[in-house]
Amino acid sequence: MPTAPGSVPDWIDPMLARPDGGRLREGPQWAYEYKLDGYRVALRVGATGTTVLTSRNGLDLTDEFAELTGVLTAALRGHDVVLDGEVVVYNDAGQIEFGLLQQRRGRFQKHRTAGRDEPFEDVPVRFLAFDLLQFDQRLLLDQPYEQRRRQLADLPMPDPFHIAVVPSFGADELAAERLSPQRLLDRVAAEGHEGLVAKRLDSPYLPGKRPDFWCKHPLVQTREVVVCGWRPGQSGFTGTVGGLLLGAHDPDTGDLVYLGDVGTGFTRQDRDQLRDRLQPLERPRHPFASTPPREDVTRARWVEPVLVGEVRFRQFTRGDEGRLRHTAWRGLRADRSPDEVTAPQPGRPSPAPAAVTSRVTVNAGGRTLTLSNLDKTLYPDGTAKSEVIAYYSRIAPVLLPHLHDRPVTFVRFPNGVHGQRFFQKNTDASAPGWLPTVPLRGGGSRRAADVDEVVRYPLLEELAALVWAANLAALELHVPQWTVRDGTRGAPDRLVFDLDPGPGTTVVDCCRVAERLHEVLVGDGLVPVATTSGSKGLQVYAGIEPAPANGPAAYAKAVATAFERETPELVTATMAKARRDGRVFIDWSQNNPAKTTISPYSLRGRDEPTVATPVTWDEVRGCRGPEQLTFVADDVVARVSELGDLFAPVEERHALPG
Repeated sequence: MPTAPGSVPDWIDPMLARPDGGRLREGPQWAYEYKLDGYRVALRVGATGTTVLTSRNGLDLTDEFAELTGVLTAALRGHDVVLDGEVVVYNDAGQIEFGLLQQRRGRFQKHRTAGRDEPFEDVPVRFLAFDLLQFDQRLLLDQPYEQRRRQLADLPMPDPFHIAVVPSFGADELAAERLSPQRLLDRVAAEGHEGLVAKRLDSPYLPGKRPDFWCKHPLVQTREVVVCGWRPGQSGFTGTVGGLLLGAHDPDTGDLVYLGDVGTGFTRQDRDQLRDRLQPLERPRHPFASTPPREDVTRARWVEPVLVGEVRFRQFTRGDEGRLRHTAWRGLRADRSPDEVTAPQPGRPSPAPAAVTSRVTVNAGGRTLTLSNLDKTLYPDGTAKSEVIAYYSRIAPVLLPHLHDRPVTFVRFPNGVHGQRFFQKNTDASAPGWLPTVPLRGGGSRRAADVDEVVRYPLLEELAALVWAANLAALELHVPQWTVRDGTRGAPDRLVFDLDPGPGTTVVDCCRVAERLHEVLVGDGLVPVATTSGSKGLQVYAGIEPAPANGPAAYAKAVATAFERETPELVTATMAKARRDGRVFIDWSQNNPAKTTISPYSLRGRDEPTVATPVTWDEVRGCRGPEQLTFVADDVVARVSELGDLFAPVEERHALPG
């Protein structure tokens, strides 16, 4: 049916690219596009020329980028289209620079608040299209990428200053330019782009999905930096270091120049140790040859530039004010002198990251550990064991308190998540002597034959224990709802509802059930906390005063049964899988003392390194798509830096209703 006059085609939830884990996909079935550093935008043009620009999250950006409206109207001659692409801004060196786009957005928001509507002619934007999703009321989503790209290339682009098509390099294009995929990547790095996106030629377009036939390959580099200042932490990091302000020496003049900041990649111990190192070095003014932008150094505390550290980063923005972007802290470098540290320069590639050896000795929280096979791939997206260990090291400050005094069951994946997995409760003889364990009769088993079995569970109480477990490829950490003290099993101190979506339902349906649970639990004097399972479902916890062993299960069953009685078409409290079609199963039995649940902040053994992630109730109420509550390891580290420990309220104890 034709699009109504004056209207535009419907918005299409964008398809996303997966991280490739550092392994650029290669072969004749792949094509490559530049990874762009801007705002993901759908440009929708109606038959009358009406144009709407919509963000990745469905926000209307038409007014913000008004100069992009109408650029295709005359050329399309009454056809309507939906283009997927990126809005970008270029710096004076001709490179895409996200910081300029952010500054433009800040100015737009201030102007809108003040009622001003003059254009930003000094910061022009450009729309770079990389996919054609609809043409003349015909959706092209099921067509292969290669075919959609040919049709995109045939569209007229009458205004190259405002709109263009992103180059796509297939096997023929690479051969014509005497390029291999790796040489193309080298070119991308030299030109200052973020990386490449590899796309299978036969791939359809799956709205809202993150399939493995679009793989992004960001250019992650390491760089030595001079620590020139710090910001005190806020919220959960009050009293310690929130972030560092970085510098390096201009290789031509020797001047100390500002490179930006870093606020992620720290453990709590890192933050505290840096605070103690930096406080005696404080000075009244910044140490740079030129004053950094005021908005960059709010709350800064300056220090003598004598400490050298190392960061990971994806991009160095060029131009007069080069900045490191997408930074993560790696640690101090006591073996480097500040005068050796130089700033990146255009056309001078950064040194390649050091290769990971098969066995290394590390210090974790004051203990020495030997780690092995760090480059072993554990997830299909390329995530290696070294990255798993790095995640658990970074998340330790919020994870360890929730593991304290709880016997841990590992789910190990020594050959990756698609290899054989096995559960491990017993601590084997290879465990370090300092690792605390607790012997429990029955091992939590519900089988009568095992009631006399004694299982020696590990207790993960410190950073070194987490690193040791991660080195075993213990991706998943499961714990009971009770703790042990002095070798004795205690009464349950957590209540949990495990919401499992049946066939035909998703975590979105779980969210609607969780909202009802929130109301009931609050009414009963409890403080509910929601967390994703890291898989398909959702869990709702509450801290309770130690209760009789069967008390939490009885309470949870009563609530679940009442929900089933009220809305039998939406909820089931029955374990039988035949009853779950189109319903959310409220698994109240997870409160049985013999059962365990995935720990908050634990990785899961799925296709991606997803994490059981605590979420806010606003996120639960606002969830309209599963991707909104899907978080991978890097997402969770960033969330904790911003939001703190959302699971902390579970440590508060409240009486379970009688």
